This record gives sequence, structure tokens and C-alpha cells, in this order.
Amino acid sequence: MKTLPVGELKAQFSEVLDLVRKGESFGILYGKKKKPVAMIVPYIETMNKKEREIGLLDGKVTIEFGSDFSMTEEELLGLA
Repeated sequence: MKTLPVGELKAQFSEVLDLVRKGESFGILYGKKKKPVAMIVPYIETMNKKEREIGLLDGKVTIEFGSDFSMTEEELLGLA
């Protein structure tokens, strides 16, 4: 991923869009400190993401808790 300050982005916007269409991503930097504030990513890339397969590790992994571990449902859900 390349990064550009806002001023350079404005000056090179057409070229940046051509590169984005070819699959590149750009971070946008703002202010004197050049803080990252946004990204420009190819639209097609975001549309073609595969859905996650649920249960991918079912039967392959075991989870064990220590004998001194205890948590209520409220604590788990952040209600406590």
C-alpha cells in the first residue's frame, strides 16, 4: 500500500484512480503530522471477498479452561 498526503492526492487524482483500478491501495495522510485518515481501495476487491467458512476447525481443535476459571454469562456478554 502506498500513502499520499491530501495535496499530492489532489494533484495526482486521475493517476491514483488508474492505479487503484489496477489493484493498488492508497492510504491518505492529513495535516502537518501526516496522520493516516482514510484509504482508497479497489471496489472489485471488496466485492469478491469469500465468505468465511463456519466450523473450519471443528474436530481439529480442543479448548480447555483451567479448573480455577469461572465466568458468568453476564460477564461474558459484558453485562456485569
